[in-house]
Amino acid sequence: MADTTFGPEGWTPERLGSLKGKTYVITGGNAGAGFAATRILLSKGAKVVMLNRSAERSAAAVRELKQEFGADADVSFVRLDLSDLASVRAAAQVVLETTPRIDALICNAAIAQVPTQKLTVDGFESQLGTNHYGHFVLSGMLFDRIDVTGGRIVVVASLGYKLGSRTIQFDDMNWDRNYSANPVYSQSKLAQMMFAYELQDRARAASKNVDIYVCHPGSSATSLISTSGGRLTRFAWWLMTKSPMVQSAERGAYPEVMCATESHLQPRALYGPTGRMEFVGPVGKGTLEPHAHDKAVMARLWEVSEKATGFSWNL
Repeated sequence: MADTTFGPEGWTPERLGSLKGKTYVITGGNAGAGFAATRILLSKGAKVVMLNRSAERSAAAVRELKQEFGADADVSFVRLDLSDLASVRAAAQVVLETTPRIDALICNAAIAQVPTQKLTVDGFESQLGTNHYGHFVLSGMLFDRIDVTGGRIVVVASLGYKLGSRTIQFDDMNWDRNYSANPVYSQSKLAQMMFAYELQDRARAASKNVDIYVCHPGSSATSLISTSGGRLTRFAWWLMTKSPMVQSAERGAYPEVMCATESHLQPRALYGPTGRMEFVGPVGKGTLEPHAHDKAVMARLWEVSEKATGFSWNL
């Protein structure tokens, strides 16, 4: 049954009041849904700090945004490569030194469908290392700052979490034996969701003042698959973007902006489009499969993640 909390049109940015005085930190803010989310937040007077890999593309994005919203638009970037934990730590340090309040950290950046097994500089399978471990450490380092503000962490997942093995392959996290682009991507997004739901439990147990929400963009015309998928995947996706089953990057940004700003959301939920196959349509609370919050797997993943990254959460 479709979520009607926000009416037949679902959640839209029209619901937003002024965000003046609020600060949002977003990974991958210079392209696709991340750029669209940044635009929406700036249009309401918020300050946005983008954490992006490419300094060149970030500078171009900042110029474009200042052209649109005026020279006073409070938008900046810090260079961050999620696939490199040293870069994650350095970027988090810069944010802590320069950003006195964080109303929401939006974990938006991702890589997808990497055709052959690649390892990060830290030795992790690239999709798990970038999408999950990078955000795991970043969120951990910024957590206390977010707690002081009574802010949020928004994890941008994917419907891909329903594909593949629907659990974590603990005996071979790097998929040395059976690497295949799609199941590995699915596991990386499932890992992000499990991290978020486990963090909800731990934050509540420690009486922390941070809300954690999970969303997905549905099927959006962003650069994700066109930049990191194999040739066949890219072609199939290009064909699909010509169909009504794909929406604009701006609409793909609605769920993450909603989760960063809207009150009275439910923690154990997955927010996103509620129309056909939950690919497109009005934004609200969608379907959440129980395997995404299997407590035993979540707790084990947390321990494995702390050990792999060498980062221990203060919870």
